Amino acid sequence: MKPFIRDLQSDDKEAWLALWQGYLRFYETELATEVTENTWARLLASDGGIEGFAALNEAGTMIGFVHYLLHPGTWGAAPICYLEDLYVCENVRGSGAGRALIEVLAEKGRREKWQTIYWQTAASNSQAQALYDRLATRTDWVRYELDL
Repeated sequence: MKPFIRDLQSDDKEAWLALWQGYLRFYETELATEVTENTWARLLASDGGIEGFAALNEAGTMIGFVHYLLHPGTWGAAPICYLEDLYVCENVRGSGAGRALIEVLAEKGRREKWQTIYWQTAASNSQAQALYDRLATRTDWVRYELDL
């Protein structure tokens, strides 16, 4: 059965937090509690700058999420969407939840006339890349980071 996708809601915090911790473990990173709390608060705030969807299974259990933000660009007038975080519980990967999260985000973007959606993943995340390669165009851009 195809997962049900909806906006994140305030009563999702416990389920989201469990998935968020799994996401951080997957990327072998830790964040201060304050950062996680701030992220959750921003996801729920109407002007928090980031938004998110939850993926639910047929029992109504959250099995995944996507976080995204819109920003202006210099190569067009329409907003650009950065898909910042996408996570699906390990035991249901391959169930269509990741695809459904991206498809719902794309539908929203088409309705709202966004220019594009872009995202990145670890070079070693071959399972995610197999999905992404079916949904989007892999570019040849190289990413650089300057920690401040």
